[in-house]
Amino acid sequence: MNSASQEHTPKDILIVDDTPVNLRVLAKILSDRGYKVRKALNGQIALTACQTLLPDVILLDIMMPDMDGYEVCQRLKSDPKTQDIPIIFISALEDEWDKVKAFKSGGSDYITKPFQIEEVLARVKHHLTIQQLQYQLKVQKAELQALNAQLVRSNLELEQFAHVASHDLQSPLQVIIGNADLLTWKYEQQLGPDGERYLTNIIDASGRMTQLIQDLLTYSKVGIPPQPQSFESIDSNFVLEEALANLSGEISKSGSIITHSHLPTVRGNESQLMQLFQNIMANAIKFRLPDVSPQIEVSCNQNNREEWQFEIRDNGIGIDPDQGDRIFEAFYRLHSYDEYPGTGIGLTLCKKIVERHGGRLWFDSIKGEGTSFYFTLPALKS
Repeated sequence: MNSASQEHTPKDILIVDDTPVNLRVLAKILSDRGYKVRKALNGQIALTACQTLLPDVILLDIMMPDMDGYEVCQRLKSDPKTQDIPIIFISALEDEWDKVKAFKSGGSDYITKPFQIEEVLARVKHHLTIQQLQYQLKVQKAELQALNAQLVRSNLELEQFAHVASHDLQSPLQVIIGNADLLTWKYEQQLGPDGERYLTNIIDASGRMTQLIQDLLTYSKVGIPPQPQSFESIDSNFVLEEALANLSGEISKSGSIITHSHLPTVRGNESQLMQLFQNIMANAIKFRLPDVSPQIEVSCNQNNREEWQFEIRDNGIGIDPDQGDRIFEAFYRLHSYDEYPGTGIGLTLCKKIVERHGGRLWFDSIKGEGTSFYFTLPALKS
């Protein structure tokens, strides 16, 4: 039943009172206002009526034989089927202790006899409104959960498609590169300047496409949620050394100076964390100032008992702070390919790796002076 149909359905009010006169008076008041009214002369009848059909609101007297209103209320609140029904006590008991006991037993409101008609109507309407809002929130929560599950499935399907498509593209691309190399090798003398330039363009473009496909494959693998058992205790110092070994050629060629403090042991995926360090440091080397050796410093501090905050600082060209989170978008480039080669997916991959590990990634930069990338990773639980 949707919320619109609920609003137009007459609300069911159950009145529980051992005095027939009180039942008739309350029933007429509420019936005249369009409510559907049911009556119960004692607590047991009320409990049975609730199991047969759930009321929207219960008006409950306290002083009744065999089972008083407190016990009726406690039984209703202990039953998952009836625990959410608003219960308004209506009683001649005026002592503060009686009212406190009513609320402790699970009551939602308290009206003292002799009651005023407008007060009864106002309080009933108030609790029906609250109930309607709670129902709408529950429906919206269920819809959001369903939408989120659908988005998760769609994202997973897209990432799996990207993985398969990228993998399948590698084979024909290698054929193109291989044949272009053969043409260059076997027919170099016949090609002439124009032919040689055309083949060079083909080989360069194929190389760029190969790098893009490899990055997409890596990105799609990270996109697939890791199994809990794939996370293990990782020494960040070891991961950093792996990344530095992979970058040894670029480090040597650029004259980079890389220092780091002692790093903690975290819980994560070794290959993904290595990729994280490697991508950020590779950017620091690539986006360096002219005629200035890159200086990269890796450090870490514990924010609290829950997480470590890493920093990778460089002295490069810097990033315009106005770019904000756009630099983490896939294929977004701040510079042309001719200025700085690359696919524009490296930082996107870093962000996804950090988020898969339950952390955050951000940066702070000054144009012409350098950039600091920060990311958090969960601390090991002792």
